[in-house]
Amino acid sequence: MAQATPDAEQIVTAYVAMWNDRDYAKIPELVSESFVMYDTNAPADDIPGPAGEVHGPDGLEAWIRAITTAFPDFEADIQEILASDDRVMYEVTLSGTHEGEFAGIPPTGREIELSGMESYRVADGAVQEHRTYYDRQEFLNQLGLTDDAT
Repeated sequence: MAQATPDAEQIVTAYVAMWNDRDYAKIPELVSESFVMYDTNAPADDIPGPAGEVHGPDGLEAWIRAITTAFPDFEADIQEILASDDRVMYEVTLSGTHEGEFAGIPPTGREIELSGMESYRVADGAVQEHRTYYDRQEFLNQLGLTDDAT
């Protein structure tokens, strides 16, 4: 008897839970070997892929560890989700406290709460592509790094 394959929305919600739970052991079952994440903050050093990209399961684990070292209480909270056969998009609130160095920025101790959008392509039961969109200027403002900081 054939087993049911999880749908794209289930895979993506499990992927977000993996981030929030820091459950690195689930990365190989949730993302493909050819996985690519597009995030403007991703550095070229120490993360597989060019600046702004994260490549493969190992790159994803390194990126999650970099983010959660800088923001130990980092959390992604899905607000509203839309899914089709192979595409998933959702509105998200990203939050955390800046307690470690991030992208060359020393810890500020400030809390962030950003609204954004996430887009995924899922195939063969795994996330193939993850694109994240948020207001980078607002991120810098909340860290107190701009003249517009509140």
